[in-house]
Amino acid sequence: MTYSRLIAGTMTWGSWGKQLSKKEMASLMNFCVSQNISTFDHADIYGAYTTEAEFGKAFTESGLKRDDIQLITKCGIQYESDNRTNKIKHYNYSKDYIIWSVEESLNNLNTDYLDLLLLHRPSPLMVAEEIAEAITVLKKDGKIRDFGVSNFTPSQMEMIGLRMDIDVNQIEFSLTEHTAMHNGTLDYMVTNGIKPMAWSPLGSVFKDDTEQTRRIHKQLGALKDKYNATEDQLLLAWLMKHPSKIHPVVGTTTKERLKQAVAASKINLETEDWFLILVAAQGHKVP
Repeated sequence: MTYSRLIAGTMTWGSWGKQLSKKEMASLMNFCVSQNISTFDHADIYGAYTTEAEFGKAFTESGLKRDDIQLITKCGIQYESDNRTNKIKHYNYSKDYIIWSVEESLNNLNTDYLDLLLLHRPSPLMVAEEIAEAITVLKKDGKIRDFGVSNFTPSQMEMIGLRMDIDVNQIEFSLTEHTAMHNGTLDYMVTNGIKPMAWSPLGSVFKDDTEQTRRIHKQLGALKDKYNATEDQLLLAWLMKHPSKIHPVVGTTTKERLKQAVAASKINLETEDWFLILVAAQGHKVP
């Protein structure tokens, strides 16, 4: 598997966020690739099932070659929208649906294959054997190269992993949401060779004004000069120091912030500084 160290998250590229035009999307793709962000993370539901197709049209006009980039998408969530007949948000991991969903994504993204397909969220009704059958067909037909999951616990990964190889688990992980570091999720991935990707890697640090975020800002501010870095760069550097080699999925569409995020991958926090930042988030020293 070859994915860029940082991954461009596309959730807010379309109607769920910046509503970028085709020209703007193409420009942003080229900028990402110029910064060595060559992996783009999608889900079929983004933009209420519209963003994949918008990205696909922009990709066609971007001048990029398919081998220049890696495409990730997710399936399984049945989202309530005008573009589907779903009566309620739910999940579908039947063999026929997984195959159909991948074919829809391939058509929308204007590509012959996905570098990575993820099951978006675990369903209490998922049947591992049926999922394995779908993935076997898709790999045999060359429609997907790698398979993974998203937001799965260790036991859920084990249930699926007994039937097929899991290459990736994309989880929520950040300084303010780091339970995966303590509940066995990252340990399980390291043990079983599953690559972690992290959505919302900056957490709530810039979203909320709480005692926790004020402690974090104070600690990051004390380290900025030492590392000649911004606070968001230090947050990414903190995350990437974890030995599981987490790939942050960065959701910004601002080119300067993308450039700064790439530079964060070159910051090597000293061990004590890493723990200083952790303690600021926890509000107490480690056990």
